[in-house]
Formats: sequence, structure tokens, C-alpha cells
Amino acid sequence: MTVDRRGRWLLRLIAFGYLAVLLVIPVGLVFYRTFEHGVAAVWDSITTPAAVSAFWLTIEVAAIAVPLNVVFGIATALVLVRGRFPGKRWLDALVDLPFAISPIVIGLALLLLYGREGWFSFLADNGIRILFSVPGIVLATVFVSLPFVAREVAPVLREIGDEQEQAAETLGASPWQTFRRITLPAIRWGVAYGVVLSTARAIGEFGAVSVISGKIAGETQTLTILVEQRYGNFDLAGAYAASALLALIALLTLMAMTLLGSRRASE
Repeated sequence: MTVDRRGRWLLRLIAFGYLAVLLVIPVGLVFYRTFEHGVAAVWDSITTPAAVSAFWLTIEVAAIAVPLNVVFGIATALVLVRGRFPGKRWLDALVDLPFAISPIVIGLALLLLYGREGWFSFLADNGIRILFSVPGIVLATVFVSLPFVAREVAPVLREIGDEQEQAAETLGASPWQTFRRITLPAIRWGVAYGVVLSTARAIGEFGAVSVISGKIAGETQTLTILVEQRYGNFDLAGAYAASALLALIALLTLMAMTLLGSRRASE
């Protein structure tokens, strides 16, 4: 075995060892702790009214936030790539703001905006409840998962250029026809990756949601909050079961990304 080949094997071993220590072993330990008392105990834990409510609330929030981010993400990518206007660089940097700011700060900002002394306090005065309700959780989730679709679509738009779009417009196609028949099919894989990443982020969000939700059991308690509350109440078996459910969703997301990558490569 040559020195270069030994070096490559050593680098692979280090990479796999690093991933095993940080990811595989901890996640595997969660699943081990979850099922050490049997499947029946896990089923009883994840089918309690609180767990069922938290699960469906998590799915509901993701089902609202992800489509919104798809629409706004595609629009933002089109503006950044196709647009020419002053302040474009600032908008480009602003898209990455959720990556730079702690989710706790995002939740606090929403709390200040929609609280009694906030800029939008008139909403609560008119019976539109944002804080400690599903709309507030959706807002926080949309904010933290905002960049994913835009950042996946923008490079694809730069790569394909705008020649076909200009040709379609020259032939008399409307902007909507051009987008539907030319732009959207060309960026579909970027959109698909963005949807998968946004879904994973929306389902796993804790920081901003924990601030804005109020953690009301059966009403504003998502799966991540349920894990935190069960662990804080020393219900370790229940916390492990809810964590395993979140981990399972994450693994399904990873499988979806892998399948999308394989299909894209085959095309």
C-alpha cells in the first residue's frame, strides 16, 4: 500500500470516526434508551394526549411554514439573481439573517413586536391572537427556515441563465407562462432540496418556538418542547420516546434528500 493510499484511508477513518462520535453514537444511544423497556412502553409514551397533540401541531406548523417559504424563497431568489436595483447586496445579506441570529433572539423579537407594548399590539386588541398561539409559532418557524429555499434555488438560477426566459418573452409568453413552463422546471431540484431542508428545520425548531409559544400543553406544545418539558420533569422514558420520534423524522428527511440526489444524478 502506497503512502498516498494510506493517507487517504487515514483521512477516511478520521472522518468516519468523527461522524460516529458526534452523530451515530449519540443518536444510536437515544434509540437504545428509548426501546430498552420494550416497544409497548414506547407506544404508550408517544400516544398520550400530550404527545399526540404535540406531534400534530408540529406537522401543522411545518405544513403551513414550508409552503410559505417555498413561495417567498423562489421570489427572493428571482429578485436576487434576475433583479438589478440599489441595495441588492443588503437584501442578499438579510436573507441569511436567520443563520446569524440565535433563535432565542428571534423569539424575543417577535415577543416584543406582538406584545402589549409592541408595534403590532393592535392585533391583539382586535381579537387577533399571535403570541402563545399557532400563528406565533408559524411566524417563528417561517423566520428561522426562511433562507433554505432561496439559497438552494439562487445558484440554479445563476447556472441556467436567462436566455430561454428572454426567448419565451420574445415569442409573446406572459411572465407567468415563462415561469411555469421554463423557470420552474429548471429549478425544480433546487426547490425540492429547499423544501426538504425547510421541513427538517421547521420540525426541529426549539429556541424561537419556546419563547413565542408559551408552552401550553395540548395547545402550543410542539414535539421539541415536549422533549424539553418531559426531561425537565424527570420523565426520561417519555423524553427519549419523543426524541426518537424526532430523530426518525430527521432520518426520513435524510432519506428523502438521498433519493432526490440519486434521481437528479440519474436525470
